[in-house]
Parts: sequence; C-alpha cells; structure tokens
Amino acid sequence: MSRWRLTAMATATGVIVANLYYLQPLLHQIRGDFRVSTGAASALMTLTQVGYALGLVLVLPLGDLVRRRPLLVTIFVLAAAVMGVAGATHRFALFAALSLLVGLASVGAQTIVPLAADLAAPAQRGRTIAHVMTGLLIGVLMSRTFAGLVAQAAGWRAVYASATVMLLATAGVLAVAVPHEASRPRERYGALLAGTAQLLRLAPLRRRALYGALVFGAFNVAWTTLSFHLAAAPFHYSNAVIGLFGLFGVAGVTAANLAGHAADRHGTHWSSLAAAVLVTSAFVVMALGGTTLAGLAVGLVLLDAGMQGMQITNQSIIYELRPDARSRVNSVYMTCSFLGAAAGSLVSGQLYDAVGWTGDCWLGVALGVALVVPTARESLRRARRVSRAPGGVGPG
Repeated sequence: MSRWRLTAMATATGVIVANLYYLQPLLHQIRGDFRVSTGAASALMTLTQVGYALGLVLVLPLGDLVRRRPLLVTIFVLAAAVMGVAGATHRFALFAALSLLVGLASVGAQTIVPLAADLAAPAQRGRTIAHVMTGLLIGVLMSRTFAGLVAQAAGWRAVYASATVMLLATAGVLAVAVPHEASRPRERYGALLAGTAQLLRLAPLRRRALYGALVFGAFNVAWTTLSFHLAAAPFHYSNAVIGLFGLFGVAGVTAANLAGHAADRHGTHWSSLAAAVLVTSAFVVMALGGTTLAGLAVGLVLLDAGMQGMQITNQSIIYELRPDARSRVNSVYMTCSFLGAAAGSLVSGQLYDAVGWTGDCWLGVALGVALVVPTARESLRRARRVSRAPGGVGPG
C-alpha cells in the first residue's frame, strides 16, 4: 500500500460519499423549488439512505466475488450518470426516485474501505482504515459546505452538475490507482448474498451493527432537519452560511484518527462508551442551547466526534471477525447502520413538522441513552474479565 495509492483511495471515498449529504443543506431550497412540504423534502434523505442500504445489500458483497478495480470504476460512472440526471429534472416524483438511485450508486465508498483493510499490514490496519475514513469524513464535511456555497452562487442544480464532473474524474483516477487483483473465488451471486445474511450469526457483528444503527440514526436526526432550523427564526441563515455548519464536524476527523490509533494499541470497548456519551451530550447541549450559535456549534462538534469515534471502533472490530469476507461483513454492518440513518431521517422530519427542533434533540438524547446502556454494560463486563485474569491483564 503506497502513500499515493492510499491517498487516492481516501479521496475517492470522500468524493462518492458526498453524494449522500449534498441534500442536507439544500432541503429548504429544494422544498421551495418543487413546492412540497417539509416532510416530503425530508423524505428525500430517507430515500437516499434506503437506496444506500440496498446498495450495501446488493452491491457491496460483490467486492468478495469480482475484481474491485472494474467494479469501482463502474460504480463511479453510474453514480455520475444518476447525479447528472437528478440535477436536470424538474419533476419531484422523478427527483425522489433518482434520490433512491443516488444512494444505491454511492455504495462505492464502502467498497473501498474493506479493500484498504485487505491491502494493509495487520499491525497498521486500524490506522489504514482511519486514513481512508478521514477521506470519507472530509467528503461528508465538505459536501455540506460545498453544496451551500455553490447553491448560494448558482443554485442547487449546479451542485449536482459539479458532483457529476468530480465522479467521472475520480473514476479515471481509480482505474490507475487500484491494484490489479487475481481472479476472485467463483461463487454464485445468490449464494454470496445468502452467505452475507448468515454472518448475522456472529454475535460481535450483531452487537456492533446495533451500535451503528443507533449512532447513524442519531446523527441523521440532527443533520436532516438542521437546514430547516437554520433557515427559520431566530437565525434566517442563507444557503452559504448553512453549508458552513458542516465544518463543525472537523472534530470527527480528529476522533477518527484517535480511534484508529487506539484500535491498534489498546482495547476498543471503553472508546465505544466514550463515543456514546459524546453523542448523548451533544443532543442535551443542542436541546438546551439550540437557539444560540454557540449551543449548536458545541453540540455538532460533540456529535461528529462521538459518531466517528464509534464508527472507527466498530469497523476495527468487525474486520477481524472474517478476514476472508470483509466486504460482506461491511455489507451487514453498514446496511444496519443506514437503515438506522433512514429511520432517523424519516422520524426527525415528521417530528420537526409537529414540535420543532427541540423535539428532534430530545429524540437524539433518547437514541444516545439507548447507545450508552449496552456500551457501558459491555465495558464493565470486559473490565471484570480483565481484573480476574492473571496479573490483571486481559484482551482489549
């Protein structure tokens, strides 16, 4: 794994995952353009995430079956085509259907992560995953800021046109950067999917998939309705300013790298609890101080740090469960995570229509508590096992 190859893969991950988040700062503008309700506009995020979950189920396992260089190039080209058409349509029903396909075609990000894990030396796997995830996080962060600034200058459709160009350029880079692989094991597609479902028998994978669903659900409770909150009183912010709020998530990049190093050096269970506490604290801060810039800023920093810390910890654990099936393990984990994300987006949009931003924040607190309880129980069990081991030393 050369440095330039790792950087190219990390950059590609950020470029394609951005497709999932361009919508968030644009929802209030798209709502006005298509003349639909807040609930209908919020449902676009749900459709995108459901599409991504379908891609994780149907496309991601192919990483264990076919050569990944042509697979990735094909995915990026298809993603470019879908984004281009979505940015050109003037019918809301068609745009909604294309939002589902945007999610489906954006699955390339999670195809790259297990590829990086396969190419990394075992002693550096956590740091390699963290490096690729840093690219992903920068894509998530900059997607919101980029979308807000471009939409302010040229309208939301220009965001989709720009994304189309970037995806096509990245497909060309991946055609060079991804190494050639030997023939993959011959297996029928149906058998591959059945084998993916059977991985749910692994208790650590089920547990980490639950944590992923809860943390992604909480994350999307905040970010799906944030643009509506910022466009309304007392803020009345423009698209450009709303997009800049994505930069508060830079704490997530730091958390991802710290979690990656911790996964290589220490145990991961206490870091899970710390991440869960950060997520819960974030929503308490935003519930109590959500009408002030400082309250939102602190809350979003805590939320992104907790979410990404949990994500890196989870992936460091699950990739060790079945080294021969990392794409399928990732498929199970990320499918559960994005179903949680879709549910968070759907419920938060309806709740915002009914009771506003504060109601969404208390929903986030509830999800955070639901995450703290099992991570605390798991950490305490692990601590008791360590204390009973000879010399007080046990596995992390």
